[in-house]
Amino acid sequence: MPRPRAEAPSPAAIRALIDGEGRLDLRVIPGARGNAIALGDGKLLVKVRARPHDGAANAAVLALVAAALGLAKSKVRLVRGATARDKRVQVEL
Repeated sequence: MPRPRAEAPSPAAIRALIDGEGRLDLRVIPGARGNAIALGDGKLLVKVRARPHDGAANAAVLALVAAALGLAKSKVRLVRGATARDKRVQVEL
């Protein structure tokens, strides 16, 4: 049976969290049961199935955020928090 698609708020709701310089703050939960994105407290809450090993969780987070915004993966890059749960990404709109 195929996995259900990741749940995500609308791209417009996510874009509302991006500051004037294209930065977006995230709270990440690696090793979750499924991939999901939710809004909360001025941050985007991102759950990914990938474990935080060799950058797998960070890559999954960037891909999930890019897909939720309808952008290519190359338009989203990690700026801060490579080893932390609180991260900041730069989004090229």
